[in-house]
Amino acid sequence: MKFIKWLLTLVVTLILLVAVYLSVFFDPNDFKPEIVDAVNKQTGREFVITDDLSWTFFPVIGINLGGVSLSNPAGFTPKAMLEVHKAVAEVALMPLFSQKIEIAELSLDGAIINLVTRKNGSTSLDGLVGEESGQKAPVSTKPSTKSLLSDINIGGVSITNTQINMIDEVTKQTQTFTLDSFTLGEFALDKFAPIAFEFSATMPDMTLSSKGKGELKLSRDVKQLVINDLDIDTVMEGESFPNKKLETSINLATQIALDKQQLSVDITQLTAANISAVGKLGVNYGSQIPQINADFQIGDLDLDALLPTTESVDTTQQVPAAKDQVAAEPDLSALKGLDATLKLTVKSIKVANLSTQNWLMDVSIKNGIIDLTKLNADLYQGKLLLNAQVDARQAVASYQFDNNVTGVQIRPLLKDAADVDLLAGTANFNVKGKGKSLIPLQLKQNLLANGHFDINDGALYGVNIPQMIRSAQAKLKGDLSSQNKEEHKTDFSSLTGSFALDNGVANNPDLAMSSPLLRLAGKGSANLLTEALDYRLTASLVNSLKGQGGDKEALAGIDIPLAITGTFQKPEYALDTKALLNNQLKEETEKAKEKLKDSLLKKLGGF
Repeated sequence: MKFIKWLLTLVVTLILLVAVYLSVFFDPNDFKPEIVDAVNKQTGREFVITDDLSWTFFPVIGINLGGVSLSNPAGFTPKAMLEVHKAVAEVALMPLFSQKIEIAELSLDGAIINLVTRKNGSTSLDGLVGEESGQKAPVSTKPSTKSLLSDINIGGVSITNTQINMIDEVTKQTQTFTLDSFTLGEFALDKFAPIAFEFSATMPDMTLSSKGKGELKLSRDVKQLVINDLDIDTVMEGESFPNKKLETSINLATQIALDKQQLSVDITQLTAANISAVGKLGVNYGSQIPQINADFQIGDLDLDALLPTTESVDTTQQVPAAKDQVAAEPDLSALKGLDATLKLTVKSIKVANLSTQNWLMDVSIKNGIIDLTKLNADLYQGKLLLNAQVDARQAVASYQFDNNVTGVQIRPLLKDAADVDLLAGTANFNVKGKGKSLIPLQLKQNLLANGHFDINDGALYGVNIPQMIRSAQAKLKGDLSSQNKEEHKTDFSSLTGSFALDNGVANNPDLAMSSPLLRLAGKGSANLLTEALDYRLTASLVNSLKGQGGDKEALAGIDIPLAITGTFQKPEYALDTKALLNNQLKEETEKAKEKLKDSLLKKLGGF
């Protein structure tokens, strides 16, 4: 016991002697000029320490630092790039004798960083690495060895009231990022330590506030960093958000292999604007272009609710755009710096009032090419299968696609997608195409595509062809008072055709419709730019109209011409009465010729 007492007394005495020596003979302020001069030479900036440096002692030894500033380059506003109100670093004395670092406290308060970008392109960071010296730090050729430290312990880290101002003189805009607080609890290697933060930002078009908490662990070999149970809640406000506000919440776990430069993130919960998702993210950041792999599962996604509402515009009052105002191609050059693969499943998606379910998508981005290798979805009781590619290696992007739709109920799809009540039935559809430019107008003009469709057990809405035939019969008999009081609808068993799209115009040369009553053939065009329709149909009877208010004989053998004009939104159907009368007259003329011929033959036979 006496030995222990004497040992403790000796240790305390040594600490007191060190404290007295440092206080009396080793004033840290003596080194202020050397520190200031070294920083000035290295950066070419003005470095100032206005407050006196002071020691802290038992049970820890440390130093207090305050009133520190580092200037921006000459001519910049504001003058200071960095200002620190107070910084404290305290290290436990006794563990140093055992090759251990035990930091009792690290704290930083009231730091302000002003990063300026001037109109000539110069920034606050220019020259900080000492390029003017023309010398590079010597590179060690000795193999790396293990750290001489056997352990690191930190009692706590606290950063408060740290603000970063990003000032752009070109756009005359300032973005402010504030770390209100960051705390790290008691930290030791191979042990989890609590972390928490509060962060806010002010930008020209939005404000942001975020807070989070979790725990982290650093392996003893300093090769792996693990962050567990990290909860982050964020609120963003701005005119571009639905209801001018967006709240998000995420819970995740992260592992970073520092030696292999690999990161993996497991997102166990993500919610944003009534959207929920889970997923995994992997990043290999050791190569020149980081490799990214993502796999996400998303619930119901209503994109219509996320997009800002647009007020109806009176097109008659619109001012025509200037002729020299040309839309610009989207800048996709950033895709050249990506190497990413994404697997995505979505329970349902609603966009432009169009509803789909059970999305499954595989997409990759590499060397400026977006490759959608698979997209499957349930679409109005049918199936959608799509693959596509966008090549963004040139300034004007090109694309190609192959789309197949099977078993879709076409009437609700057209009503939801375009508010068009034109067709009903079970539709199969395929189209393959390619084009250049992603500007909406040029996309329609440059698209080259070919396709085929067939619709079974359906109906054509907006026209009642049997009723039009009955009306035609009445007109041929001289009755011009016939009125159409029946539903404008024509049932059919099948409707098929092919189409080609070029220069914004879709042409269909071979429309064919079959029903128990009639056959319908047609051809024409639809302009995607003006939405104008120009279509001609020819109907012919294949059965009696009895039970439908007419009979077959009245129009037997006569092709009944119909015309479809108007627009996609308001198609107009009409019976070509003139052509119908011409057909009828032609038929009567042929009958008269046959009667005259028979009469002449009889008379000649009598001679």
